[in-house]
Amino acid sequence: MSKIILKRGREDSLMRFHPWVFSGAIAQIIGEPAEGDVVSVFSSDGSFLAAGHYQIGSIAVRVLSFESDIINEEFWHERLSKALEVRIAAGLARNTGTGTTCYRLVHGEGDGLPGLIVDYYDGVCVMQAHSVGMFRAKKQISEALLSIYGDELKAVYDKSSGTAPFKAGLELVDGYMYRKEGFSDEEQEVSENGNRFIVNWTEGQKTGFFLDQRDNRASVGRYSKGRKVLNLFCYTGGFSIYALAGGAVHVDSVDSSAKAMTLVDRNVALNGFSPDMHTSYCCDAIDFLKNSPEDKYDLIIVDPPAFAKHRGALDNALRAYRRLNAAAISRVAPGGLVFTFSCSQAVDKEAFALAVFSAAAQSGRRVRILDRLNQPADHSVSIYHPEGEYLKGLLLYVE
Repeated sequence: MSKIILKRGREDSLMRFHPWVFSGAIAQIIGEPAEGDVVSVFSSDGSFLAAGHYQIGSIAVRVLSFESDIINEEFWHERLSKALEVRIAAGLARNTGTGTTCYRLVHGEGDGLPGLIVDYYDGVCVMQAHSVGMFRAKKQISEALLSIYGDELKAVYDKSSGTAPFKAGLELVDGYMYRKEGFSDEEQEVSENGNRFIVNWTEGQKTGFFLDQRDNRASVGRYSKGRKVLNLFCYTGGFSIYALAGGAVHVDSVDSSAKAMTLVDRNVALNGFSPDMHTSYCCDAIDFLKNSPEDKYDLIIVDPPAFAKHRGALDNALRAYRRLNAAAISRVAPGGLVFTFSCSQAVDKEAFALAVFSAAAQSGRRVRILDRLNQPADHSVSIYHPEGEYLKGLLLYVE
């Protein structure tokens, strides 16, 4: 195993269990590690600090363990078993009384597995590797998933082609790592708080469904009774279904993806709602909002894709959030609600709130914050890695 020796005084973050080693902290590399190899990290005085996946870039090591563990089959089984225990403790896994059969099993650094995402859809695990190391470990990860779920597991699908770094020698082709005999589906019906959804992991965005909005969808449902609702950037209609279930008078769902809108209509029918209660619009959400008449909607959901995927795009992203929220605040009916979100990790809570405050001031309307919104328990955040808290939102009351 190759060794990473840190510069003097650069071990402090690892002593506080932060799971990244930055390239600028490295004094010496002993050996010739290939990207994705497991390496050991030592302080300048030779003390062992951590072991993790080596990679080329500003983050040079993603830490898997702060102990001298051997990263083998036993390690993967133990770490994934702990992740499942957390979801059981949160009342999501193996709890038939919740009406929920889907959750995130592994949330990268939050579960001590940086570079790995695993989402569970009623017996199907969909995994995404965001690092070369995790991509090369996917066979061991799949075997560990089978060992902890047993007969409950129907399939393990690797969907890393769009997330793993492109490197020569990596066969970035999505496909099944495991399929139970007789299982041949490409989509799965799941339930979330009693609402039913069709998830297509092969063609859908991310792993097929945005599980991180579960709690916020429930909040929309609680506020929707008697309201006309607009769901922007709706994807497969998660917020729309909750709004209808919560008693909305009518819901308009808007997304630019034709495939997503097809699933919205299927989900509306699956949950038994009349077509008269819902209208799908396949078009640009921002253009739709700008052309919408004022006061038509009593509740507007603004859940755009990440406007800033890196720090360099931050200024443009904040301008986009200001414009989008100003339009929503200006058009919602008096006494109406705006649920607004950012999933951009580069945009922190304070910057997002300031962008929304600026948008409210631009609209000239009186606006109150009723709630601050976050990601749910299965998107766990390590207290030593606050960067993992990426989803933020505000519930606004507009006079």
